[in-house]
Amino acid sequence: EEDHTLGNSLRWAIMQNSQVDFCGYSIPHPSEAKTNLRIQTTDRSNAVESMGKGLDDLRSVCQIIKGKFQQRLREDNYSRTG
Repeated sequence: EEDHTLGNSLRWAIMQNSQVDFCGYSIPHPSEAKTNLRIQTTDRSNAVESMGKGLDDLRSVCQIIKGKFQQRLREDNYSRTG
């Protein structure tokens, strides 16, 4: 189910591309699992390419975070609370 977590994360990743002038998203209705995305690019790119790059970049960021998390767990290098 799509929501603001995915929409905002994808918007952020797409906006990291220097060929993108604008990216925004909206969720038409909370009861619908739907996210609308608007991408405006420079003349050197298009929305489909920018969407693909944004998805790839977001996947890479998630893999890096997951790797660092797993490394810390293996090292037992984290604090325990409560």
